[in-house]
Amino acid sequence: MVLLARASQYAFAVNAKLLTSAVNCRAESYLSNLVRQQAVRCFAAPLPGGKQVFKRTKPHLNVGTIGHVDHGKTTLTSAITKVLSGKKQAKFRKYEDIDNAPEEKSRGITINTYHLEYETDLRHYGHIDCPGHADYIKNMITGAAQMDGAILVVAATDGAMPQTREHLLLAKQVGMPLENIVVFLNKADEIPDQETLELVEMEIRELLTEYGFPGDKVEVIAGSALCAVEGKVPELGEQKVAKLLNTLDTKFIIPNRDLNTEPMMPAEHVYSIQGRGTVATGKMERGTFTRNDKVQVVGYGKDIDSVISGLETFHKTVEKAEPGDQLGILLRGLGPKDLRRGMVILPQGHKHICTDHAKAQVSSYVICLGATRALERPVPWSDPCLGATRALERPAASHYSSMT
Repeated sequence: MVLLARASQYAFAVNAKLLTSAVNCRAESYLSNLVRQQAVRCFAAPLPGGKQVFKRTKPHLNVGTIGHVDHGKTTLTSAITKVLSGKKQAKFRKYEDIDNAPEEKSRGITINTYHLEYETDLRHYGHIDCPGHADYIKNMITGAAQMDGAILVVAATDGAMPQTREHLLLAKQVGMPLENIVVFLNKADEIPDQETLELVEMEIRELLTEYGFPGDKVEVIAGSALCAVEGKVPELGEQKVAKLLNTLDTKFIIPNRDLNTEPMMPAEHVYSIQGRGTVATGKMERGTFTRNDKVQVVGYGKDIDSVISGLETFHKTVEKAEPGDQLGILLRGLGPKDLRRGMVILPQGHKHICTDHAKAQVSSYVICLGATRALERPVPWSDPCLGATRALERPAASHYSSMT
């Protein structure tokens, strides 16, 4: 669970997978439209000759790029697809293909999470490119909650910055395995000497240790994503990206997948495809779904019965959805107003108790001045908040029993 405080000047993180953080929501309705358009492109675009069938021949892992704004997360995502496209293991995505919304192009930053797939010789990956800007931290939370591992991108020219720290804290709080992290020191081609790179690496390792990650054991790779995209300086570009992918293959542990309990998938995005129906997209958390399964969509005081008409992942049809899959589920007989982001898809007759009201006892950590944005006013005894769990967001209130 994550807790986003709607405070103007402070942020604090809380234990038990909870976090509070000041956010800017001025473009909310516009961004939801952008996300819907992206989801349609990701899951509904027709392929020549019909839809391919997803073949589960390799272990699947969800990874993503996290880090401060403008440190090169999207460029590295593009570089990974560029390197693997030469082996026909990925479709090359240009930077502008990933940050393709008008506001993203005009501002030159990532706003929404972007999902794509690639594979290596050993594994199949779902990749989530997360926004680094402080105003869109809740979109990053949604992406981080789906990750089995993270690529922390740090510009060697800047070192650790506020969102570097915040993203590490978020990744830990949402329950990502602490050993499944690798650091890519980007823009190494702009650093004149090796000593500077070593100092930045030392700083990042200390930061990782501070936030509970095994800083001494984490792989740190210095390279240039832009060189890999442009095909320049291969010893800093293509070769370093290849080393990064090898680290994902050999160092990241695939979590245990719960195949035998009741299936569940939170709806991250909801949209309609003309002539097909209403689709919910998200990450399958546990259990399995197949076509024609009878399901119930739960949340916001609703319990709506439906039937799964189709399952897709990255333009490919899925015979059986398993935990960890990035899915688009086509639901029969539902309109776009029946579904909302944050609702949960469960089998009919499920044993879960669903409620719109919940209480949680948490421990909070006030972030120091300079560590991230804010904390320029005292933390009040109680404050209105936005509570979030998985992709669900609901108004909440915080009350502190003690503060030390």
